[in-house]
Amino acid sequence: MDGTEKSGVVDEFDRLELVERAGGVRVPIHVRPRSSRSAILGVREQALDVALRAPPADGAANAELLQLLAKALDVRRGDLTIVVGASGRNKLVEVNGMTGDVARDRLGQAAGKVGKR
Repeated sequence: MDGTEKSGVVDEFDRLELVERAGGVRVPIHVRPRSSRSAILGVREQALDVALRAPPADGAANAELLQLLAKALDVRRGDLTIVVGASGRNKLVEVNGMTGDVARDRLGQAAGKVGKR
């Protein structure tokens, strides 16, 4: 078994395409507003797939997304910035003060898809 397999199943969060930058990491995200629940669903086309209950109006979905990510990543909401896609479903969120490996592990744990490494 190679390093990309966990108990015979490839960890989908290894497919998440994170970009490390000075002082932080950027996470590509695909959001699904007006969902029945707010949750991290997994990885879709190398981006984090997130369902949000809030509608995509007046910044409600963006605010809910940042709140959900702050909780999942255990960072302050002020450490998160939507750098691309504030008005679309595909977004790029920068997380200050975090490495890609830590972000990947925490997002996987928040989604319930990955055990602690």
